[in-house]
Amino acid sequence: MIAYQSVWALLCVSIAIADPNVVRIDSGEIRGTTSEHAGDVHVFRGIPYAASTEGANRWKPPQPVAKWDGIRDCTKFGPACPQPAYPKDSVYYRDPEPQSEDCLRLNVWTAAKEANEKRSVMVWIHGGALTRGSGAVDIYDGTSLAKKGVVIVTINYRLGPLGFFAHPDLTKESSVHASGNYGFLDQVAALDWVKRNIAQFGGDPGCVTIFGESAGAMSVCVMTVSPLSRGLFHRAISESGSAFLELPSLTTSEDRGRQLQELVGATSLADLRNVSPEELIKHSEKRVGPNIDGWCIKEDVLSTFKAGKQHPVPTIVGSNADEMTTLAPLTVRPKSKRALDIQIALLIGNPKEVERLYPVASDDDAAKAFLDIAGDATFTMPARTWARLNTKIGATTYLYHFAHVANATKSLGAFHASEIAYVFDNLDRLKRNVDKDERSLAHAMSTYWITFAKSGNPNGPGTAEWVPYVESKEPTMVFASPATIEHHVRKDKLDLLETLMEKRRGKGQSSAR
Repeated sequence: MIAYQSVWALLCVSIAIADPNVVRIDSGEIRGTTSEHAGDVHVFRGIPYAASTEGANRWKPPQPVAKWDGIRDCTKFGPACPQPAYPKDSVYYRDPEPQSEDCLRLNVWTAAKEANEKRSVMVWIHGGALTRGSGAVDIYDGTSLAKKGVVIVTINYRLGPLGFFAHPDLTKESSVHASGNYGFLDQVAALDWVKRNIAQFGGDPGCVTIFGESAGAMSVCVMTVSPLSRGLFHRAISESGSAFLELPSLTTSEDRGRQLQELVGATSLADLRNVSPEELIKHSEKRVGPNIDGWCIKEDVLSTFKAGKQHPVPTIVGSNADEMTTLAPLTVRPKSKRALDIQIALLIGNPKEVERLYPVASDDDAAKAFLDIAGDATFTMPARTWARLNTKIGATTYLYHFAHVANATKSLGAFHASEIAYVFDNLDRLKRNVDKDERSLAHAMSTYWITFAKSGNPNGPGTAEWVPYVESKEPTMVFASPATIEHHVRKDKLDLLETLMEKRRGKGQSSAR
């Protein structure tokens, strides 16, 4: 009888160990579930990688998670950081999700059957102007990529006034005399969690790729220069974004923080930490954002790249053909050539030089020219700069330009963020008709991204050769139907914009969707 009970006990233990939906991480055991999109993929949602940032933890570096007993349910996404909603007519609008300052959660998709498989890991940093978004957006579902052999992680991080609020009193209480870049510190903490725990999901902590779009791409750029992230990732992918527009100093950001304090009527840090997120968000426009704090971001990011001091990791970087069609409100688009000239003079330089390459035959052409100029200056030109400066330090870099236009969104062109569904091979989440060519493009892009994550080189069987960037030829993979290599994409325009914007440095401010 005793022997029978012992065998039964051992059998139960073996079954428990074999359960692929139960994983032990350093803070305790968690239970995930099977992906509703593929039975061989397991997903763990809402895993806390740091403690709640409510109350006394607001505007502090991410704190360790308290360990728990028993098995924690991780079958549902955690709450997003408090944030304003996109307008309902925005292409980026989505149904509201739960929000809380207890938002430092991440999600893992894996098809690994054993903990020792050492699959390459891809960590997605979402966009949203550092004010909106979460890792739970349907289009970011990692099932398709996990089926192709990588472990996918999506993260939440602090946003807006909760993630990027600087204040002299916060700087004073900080052991490193810095404040304001809490959202970036969260990203570092998430990467550190991956390093400690991803092997339990069959991932390889020594083969981590960070990838992100827009503000997520800006974050990738910051991670490539921050001393805090060194050694936590090994490859990088930037989709439509950089941190090359100038960031304010810590002192400037502290002054803006004082302005926000006055607007919400707080008299101390304790008061500020009791102000509701909604009230902070209401008054935060142009008063919060990343800054050069001397700790997370040591100096101007573009200057760091020019000095060759960025982390020398293999990189994919690129932009979309029509970035600004969904970013520039109708109210800011010029309705005449004269209005366009004024905007060009204020933001870039000599209108005659610019309009030589972006011709405006009549007032009707002004808005289109504005969108093209703004898109190239904000996204396409910085992507090329990133590729060029990376190549100079020996970091192999692949440049792309996404030019595919779906029939359902033809009026928007290849708009900002439209490539994401192809990268994640999640076209079915778009709730529109998808044709054969689009599915082929999604397969190609997702394959390039995964192959790159595994080896640092996107090329593999079944895809057209993607040549690394070299300045003399500027090879660029143009993602259309089909994907092909082109050389010197928009070169004359980008050369001019680069020259003019270099003259203007010192007067700009950063922005990202």
